[in-house]
Amino acid sequence: MRAIETTAHIDNRRSLRLDTDLPAESQGQVRVIILFPDSDQISEEEWLRAASSNPVFDFLKDPAEDIYTFEDGKPFKDAR
Repeated sequence: MRAIETTAHIDNRRSLRLDTDLPAESQGQVRVIILFPDSDQISEEEWLRAASSNPVFDFLKDPAEDIYTFEDGKPFKDAR
């Protein structure tokens, strides 16, 4: 069995609406597993917002911490 992972939302009629199109060769019956986020689990967006506004990271705003430039290192090229 082949799996495709995508995201979707449930509309007000409780119908599942995929956020992206399925591949053209997708036809026939499928199995669907719906995963709901835990109520105590925050989204990645909320986590990033909290981390970016947390005063514990204020030291990174100090110009002395900005030690790298675009000329440092070599560009990474994926060999795939």
